[in-house]
Amino acid sequence: MALVRKGSRRIVVDGTAYRWRLRGRPTYFQGLAWSPCTFAVEHADTPGMTLVVTTDQPHTSNWIGREAEPVLPSGVAAAVRLALRAGWTPTVPGSSFHLDQSTGFASSS
Repeated sequence: MALVRKGSRRIVVDGTAYRWRLRGRPTYFQGLAWSPCTFAVEHADTPGMTLVVTTDQPHTSNWIGREAEPVLPSGVAAAVRLALRAGWTPTVPGSSFHLDQSTGFASSS
């Protein structure tokens, strides 16, 4: 699954270029802060396996006004490094690689 180019951002991590994207609008569950914010990353030149990162924060555009930290390039770079150590191979075709960093996320109910 390739990332949509519109809205994606380029980032270089340890000399390798990637593209990452965060949904502009939250999903229904993210909008209600029932599920955490996610973003996707892929290799910029040879997209293969997409990395999907689940954060421990609500989406910044949630509808209930729950405070959230934005996803910063430094956080994306840290997630890429962690996923690479965990076995993500970004240039090899395959299913999405999921990196769950949602420990500590408390949904609003």
